[in-house]
Amino acid sequence: MAEKFEGLRCSAPSPCCCWPPLAAAGSGDKDAPSGGGGHSNHGDGEVHTVSGDLQETTASASALPKFLDGQPEQVRLVYQAAGQATELLSGMPCYCGCMESSAGHKSNMNCFVHEVKEDGSVVWDDHGTRCGVCLQIAAQSISMLAEGKTPEQIRESIEAQYKAS
Repeated sequence: MAEKFEGLRCSAPSPCCCWPPLAAAGSGDKDAPSGGGGHSNHGDGEVHTVSGDLQETTASASALPKFLDGQPEQVRLVYQAAGQATELLSGMPCYCGCMESSAGHKSNMNCFVHEVKEDGSVVWDDHGTRCGVCLQIAAQSISMLAEGKTPEQIRESIEAQYKAS
């Protein structure tokens, strides 16, 4: 599984958009809200949050959101894996600042998945499409789990790599 995420490795933790393909596409979101607070609707299950993140609901984790159309394959792969690894990622911190900002994320999972509802539908969040740190933490966590590491070992490794920065 680790080979799927090749190219997402940053040599050192850095702010969002450290991954070159994301940096090029990251700040010019033509669908971003033009100001004001609250939520703005965009069609079939799409909502912009106060922080500007786009959220979209799909029937299940196997149905990826439309906002991934046109994203690099590696980003789509991380989202696909994150949708299947919500339990793991809900225990992983994120170090891009989204846990302290208006995004209100509680874990790395929220960079990709805002919520899994009781009926199995998934509320996806597009924050991860613009943030190399989020993508890297998710890819590393999922790869380490596939290598046999426990969630506790993975969290310790992520914290050791990012916390000092």
